[in-house]
Amino acid sequence: MTTLIALALGGGVGLGITLLVYGAMGRRVLPSLSGPGPRPERLLLSVVVAVVAAIAVYGLTGWVVGGLLAGLAGWIAPRALSSRTDFRAEIDKVEAIASWAEMLRDTIAAAAGLEQAIGATGPIAPRSIAPQVSRLAARLEFESLPDSLRRFADEVNHPTCDFVVAGLVIAAEKEAREIGALLSQLAETARDEAKMRTRVWIDRARTRTSVRVIALCVLLFAGGLLVLNRSYLTPYDDLKGQLMLLVIGAIFAGSFVAMDRMGRIELPDRFIARRVPR
Repeated sequence: MTTLIALALGGGVGLGITLLVYGAMGRRVLPSLSGPGPRPERLLLSVVVAVVAAIAVYGLTGWVVGGLLAGLAGWIAPRALSSRTDFRAEIDKVEAIASWAEMLRDTIAAAAGLEQAIGATGPIAPRSIAPQVSRLAARLEFESLPDSLRRFADEVNHPTCDFVVAGLVIAAEKEAREIGALLSQLAETARDEAKMRTRVWIDRARTRTSVRVIALCVLLFAGGLLVLNRSYLTPYDDLKGQLMLLVIGAIFAGSFVAMDRMGRIELPDRFIARRVPR
């Protein structure tokens, strides 16, 4: 118990010093909500789970390598368990982009210009992209349409949105006439992409299930030995045992990461970014 308290206090002091340094440098500790990368709440959860798991395993076993491996497992666990939520959010975003393109098409068909159409869709945009569309409509009052659209693409941060924004930027700069047909085609393409990703996700469900079952079995087996037959793990207490445990942990970690990647769908790279004046 004394060791656990000392580790917890040491970790708290280290975290406090890190926050003070970042604050003095004026740097972010967590990424912005609207920017790319992991969401702050998930990053914080991963940090907490990793620290708690590392302290708990080290306190129970005295293994430095065991604590590091437990921390790594705690860091990965929230992301692995949230894959379904991420997929559903991505599909909702693609559907929202398609619906917004159709809203623009229908509004433009009613003899409205592109800027007026964007402003009209601000209050009624689909929920997944409603904040970004509202900010886009507000920026049109003091910023050019192409720059506003590129900033909008950065905020949505999805390659499907880049296709829609590219069409709108071209229409704004080249004064295209058949923008309604273009928006219809983009919306149809977005919906087809959502259907394709759903089919691939279902096909890879077996791989994701296998990863979780194997990981759970390994954790239960290791935990059972630790609680019921601690003497069986005595060879890992010295330096050679720790090195061997590190090798075994690295093999398992690499296998789980590879299997996890096989069960996921990677997004293509984005190709639109807002032009920042030099």
